[in-house]
Amino acid sequence: MSRTRTPVVADWFAGEGESFRLLGTRCAACACVFFPREDGFCRNPGCPGGELIEVALSRRGRVWSYTDGRYRPPPPYVSDPELPWEPYTLIAVELAAERMVVLGQAAPGVSVTDLAVGMEVEVVPGVLDEDDGTTWTTWHWRPVGVGG
Repeated sequence: MSRTRTPVVADWFAGEGESFRLLGTRCAACACVFFPREDGFCRNPGCPGGELIEVALSRRGRVWSYTDGRYRPPPPYVSDPELPWEPYTLIAVELAAERMVVLGQAAPGVSVTDLAVGMEVEVVPGVLDEDDGTTWTTWHWRPVGVGG
């Protein structure tokens, strides 16, 4: 059966392979960059406001912090209690060009033992979940030089 690939959040990322990017917005008046994207108004309190323009964020950044999720979160988190819990790794990545930190899951197979603060990582397409007819897509962070 063929599944439809659907982003978990529309307009937060786009592309495939080397062209995969997180999408943010930049204020034309003050040049502040926002992720998650802001489409209504500039969040900079010192800005008079300007047009918000979609921008592709840097593909690479440096690990700012990381942790692992070793327990099943309580509701409203959605998971099947009949299936064993699979730990996952979260990485906070500093994008130097945008001067911001973006949180995301590590690519499959990457654990906290593979990471170090300051290590260079890249954003790659990922899968959050699959159900009857849909593959829910997201982004993952992967150490640079690790195949995927």
